[in-house]
Amino acid sequence: MRAGVVVAAEPGVEDLAVQAEELGLHSFWVNDTPMVQGDAFVALSLCAKATSRIRLGIGVTSPALRSAPAAASGLASLNGLAPGRIICGVGTGNTARRTLGMRPTTAAQLENFTAALQDLCAGRSTEYREGDRVRDIRFLHAGAHVNTADPIEFVVAALGPRAAAVAGRRGTGLISFGLLDPTAWQALHDTRRHAVQGAPRDSGSPTGSQADSYVVTSLHLLDENEDPHGDAARDATGHLVLSLLAYAADTAADTPAFADQLGPGEREAVRLLLDRRGTTATAPDRHTKLYPNYLGRIAPQDRDLVLPSLMNALALVGTRDDLLARIAILEHAGIDELLIQPVIDPPTEMAQLAKLLTSDAARTE
Repeated sequence: MRAGVVVAAEPGVEDLAVQAEELGLHSFWVNDTPMVQGDAFVALSLCAKATSRIRLGIGVTSPALRSAPAAASGLASLNGLAPGRIICGVGTGNTARRTLGMRPTTAAQLENFTAALQDLCAGRSTEYREGDRVRDIRFLHAGAHVNTADPIEFVVAALGPRAAAVAGRRGTGLISFGLLDPTAWQALHDTRRHAVQGAPRDSGSPTGSQADSYVVTSLHLLDENEDPHGDAARDATGHLVLSLLAYAADTAADTPAFADQLGPGEREAVRLLLDRRGTTATAPDRHTKLYPNYLGRIAPQDRDLVLPSLMNALALVGTRDDLLARIAILEHAGIDELLIQPVIDPPTEMAQLAKLLTSDAARTE
């Protein structure tokens, strides 16, 4: 299985990209959550100039963040700096919207946005709508301004069938956050495959798209006799767990289906999180209390919220043999690339990932 990394947009991000490339990682992604972290396009432009091989990903943008012309211009400009090395993840903007106190966009909006980006980034015209006004648009400049000749890889963020079907119809791959359930991945792949089979094949169909699957998680390699649920493991995986708890807390009132799936201990953790953040599940400004430091290193006083059940569901924690066994199962389920999101010591965590998967490859040759 290939390996990559997802990081926040912040000063010095290009140094991490250089190290990831030197370690032999396949891809380097930057989160696109404007109200929580820096700008992904700015960060990746620095990474593009500092590297020469590693693929660079936006993880992920959405129609809620930028118009299709603006997003396509950013992507094609990055493609000019790093020809053929750009990956664009697209989604409904679940996190990016909720950090604004808004709901995600619809699957239909996601599909229209993805289609427009694919067309524009390939040098084709596309339909652009504002209210009742509809126009065909295309890049009116080329050459040194943007690169529409080298392909950009598109992947759709999916946890369920509607987004997976968009990926199938648009000929893209998949990316998912914290989804380590092989059965769930099989369902996503089945949905995508059926949508591909039913998609019309006309001159507007996307070309040059890859169909790889990526999963974002965190990885903690246990020392000998280390507690798999001790402080070190909780610190390494807590950002993923608290992101899920924040989502459950944020959606408990208006879309309770997700929170209803949680067990009693997990629901209690959601209640405690709301209490500690000084908000409620119905407060209109709860997003301003739940999402600061989103996907950042957790505070020691929140370690008790990092429940073993959620650690096991969202992250990879174990001995070398444990991790290789779980990764093999994920690979068998059709995942092509493991993306870790490190927060404690990114250089060390990237090196551990590279060494782990390199040793796995060497062992199986």
